[in-house]
Amino acid sequence: MDHLYGPYGRASRGFEDDSLHEECGVIGVYRESEDAARPVYYGLYALQHRGQESAGIAVNRGGRIQPFKGLGLAGEVFRGDVLAGLSGNIAIGHVRYSTAGGGDVRNAQPLAARCRLGEIALAHNGNLVNADSIQETLSDAGVIFQTTTDSESILHLICQNGNSRGIEAGIRNAMSLMKGAYVLVLTMGDRLIGVRDPHGLHPLCLGRLGDGWVLASESCALDALDAAFVRDVEPGEIVIVDAGGPRSLEPSHWCRKSLCVFELIYFARPDSVVDGVSVYDFRRRSGALLAAQNPIEADMVMAVPDSGIPAAIGYAEASGIPYGEGLIKNKYIGRTFIQPTKEMREDSVRIKLSPIRYNIEGKRLIVIDDSIVRGTTCRRIVGQLRDSGAREVHVCITSPPVRYSCYFGIDTPYRENLIAVRKSEEEIRDFLGADSLTYLSEDGLSAACGGRRLYCRACFDGEYPMEVPVGARPSGFCKEGKAPDLPRPDVRPQQGFL
Repeated sequence: MDHLYGPYGRASRGFEDDSLHEECGVIGVYRESEDAARPVYYGLYALQHRGQESAGIAVNRGGRIQPFKGLGLAGEVFRGDVLAGLSGNIAIGHVRYSTAGGGDVRNAQPLAARCRLGEIALAHNGNLVNADSIQETLSDAGVIFQTTTDSESILHLICQNGNSRGIEAGIRNAMSLMKGAYVLVLTMGDRLIGVRDPHGLHPLCLGRLGDGWVLASESCALDALDAAFVRDVEPGEIVIVDAGGPRSLEPSHWCRKSLCVFELIYFARPDSVVDGVSVYDFRRRSGALLAAQNPIEADMVMAVPDSGIPAAIGYAEASGIPYGEGLIKNKYIGRTFIQPTKEMREDSVRIKLSPIRYNIEGKRLIVIDDSIVRGTTCRRIVGQLRDSGAREVHVCITSPPVRYSCYFGIDTPYRENLIAVRKSEEEIRDFLGADSLTYLSEDGLSAACGGRRLYCRACFDGEYPMEVPVGARPSGFCKEGKAPDLPRPDVRPQQGFL
């Protein structure tokens, strides 16, 4: 899935943009020495794929919180001797792709505040579906908001509910009021705390770093620090790390894991292991299942880089058709490639992905990608390959058609802008200009997941793992401006598991 970045790293959200976008990445480090900011910084590098709008670190030294954050990539924000000035034995970090609130610096995280319990800093990945009602209740109680993110509402809820009973009670009570997806790392006093929502929609893991501990969105961040993976944080669990090591507060009620399946399909890094599943192996198996589902006669299997590569390798292994590179990704465009006009946005695919004519001319190609959202990027890629001499182009997608918006932290468009809602598969194939179009079936996706019923797949079937309030907006609504004057599509809660 190709990502096209606009000014300041924000995705250009016109109709031309054809991708689901990252969420955010969080990390926290507790150690005996007062240089916790440095491993957090390296961890943010490893989690950079989860968000490129802003980066931030907050350090805790004896209960005093010092945050530093800014727009851009981690390496751009923490230049020079910035890290040297961030001293503390506890630190939390965040890389952001906004799904609620704007992309300006005031919404960068971690968020820091002072309450009766002391100073607190919080970093959040996810999206609350009842954020509007929570903010309205807080505003009626006199709370003044400094940002436009639902993350600030979480911070206020914890502080309000914990003022008289302590931080742990504050988190518990806040969790009872929040609906949606949230992974939190926060620090207060002498503690580092990790929280995962009761459905476990997004990942969080615990690792051991020498004399200290790490909480991170993905295991790839632990690898970057040479930290040992200990375990995944369970849905609804609160992990508290202090001088005595980590301890767990078990969920206050029954939880059913429903990890977002797109974490495996696209968002997580291939070298991560998420809830016991190797992301690379999941994608390779998806490609093999796709090959078995619909055999195609072709000369070469190729991927849309980067997420399609493991699946293309799996397809090639299963089909016996050679794998080869057909597109080279320009890795130096990134967030600085500003697209101020429609014409420049339309040219961005050609500049970011370059066909290897020598490898594709005269060949029948199988092109592997992870999803089609609006169809525009895939259509341009097919056009590039044909212009470079491809004899046939067969598009194979390692997920079912995306037919529903996400409300839990994945930036998706309004439902009526999803091509699978507006067109049949045959019409999509014609729109793309492909010789054939194959989606991995829902049964195939279940098989790739090992047949376990542990995943939310609401973007494919509309069966959300919790009730979505009437009037709730897709996670990416802030990128699309005013909501269309249309009724909210029917949603079916409580059944969305593979």
